[in-house]
Amino acid sequence: MIFGRSERGKPPVEPVTLKILVAGGFGVGKTTLVGAVSEIRPLRTEELLTEAGRPVDDTSGVEGKHTTTVAMDFGRITLRENLVLYLFGTPGQERFWFMWDELAEGALGAVVLADTRRLEDCFAAVDYFERRSIPFLVGVNCFEDAARYPVEAVRKALDLDPDVPVVLCDARDRESVKAVLIGVVQHAMAYTAGHRQAVTT
Repeated sequence: MIFGRSERGKPPVEPVTLKILVAGGFGVGKTTLVGAVSEIRPLRTEELLTEAGRPVDDTSGVEGKHTTTVAMDFGRITLRENLVLYLFGTPGQERFWFMWDELAEGALGAVVLADTRRLEDCFAAVDYFERRSIPFLVGVNCFEDAARYPVEAVRKALDLDPDVPVVLCDARDRESVKAVLIGVVQHAMAYTAGHRQAVTT
């Protein structure tokens, strides 16, 4: 099977396309995650950090970061012949949050990427998706110099509902990120089914 076409004699397969958001704080690895799995060259809207942004961009803990996403990252991954995910990475700084509503339109679910060194930076993303009833998964990006904590400790620190998945991942590793995305799809499907059942009963 070649994407968009099928083998001779077989009817063409129309893939189901799903939209997943990748959110989290500044410098948590959203751009890296999208780039790790995208089968196309990711669309990136990164700009250099400047002196003008220093008063509003908290770079403590990520002092080596020199660029920032100002609109979105975009990538695509085919999980199966008939299932394609479009990934939209959100900008992390507060002054760009006005774009989140546009990016969230039609999203199946989201990944909230967390860094245990700056866990408070993902509170806003967790709150955003909870308020809008968008199913999400928390992916703890395991940076090499960050302390490792049990999943339940992270859940408690973020005050997450018991049904919100929390997984450890490496945003640089394709297989690790694929597992996170599959987890988001599965959680979103279960979440939607549960809400549909609640409405009909």
